[in-house]
Amino acid sequence: MRFLDYMSTGPGRVIRAAAGLVLMLAGAALGGGWWALAAAGLLPLATGVFNVCPISPLFGRSWRGNACRSSSSAGRSV
Repeated sequence: MRFLDYMSTGPGRVIRAAAGLVLMLAGAALGGGWWALAAAGLLPLATGVFNVCPISPLFGRSWRGNACRSSSSAGRSV
């Protein structure tokens, strides 16, 4: 799946981490019940920082970004 291939690359990791950070900052700035948004931002931030993808196993891939990239590039002809 192209989306998972992209999200396991360096720019995909940066996008996930940045999105998580934005969610956390927005939740913290809005306060009140919006703290749940800040807590939800921990998941994309952590997946970007630690190079894991929790939805990859649903598609028969490894949850680790390095293994996901190597399996997707092995199936391509150069």
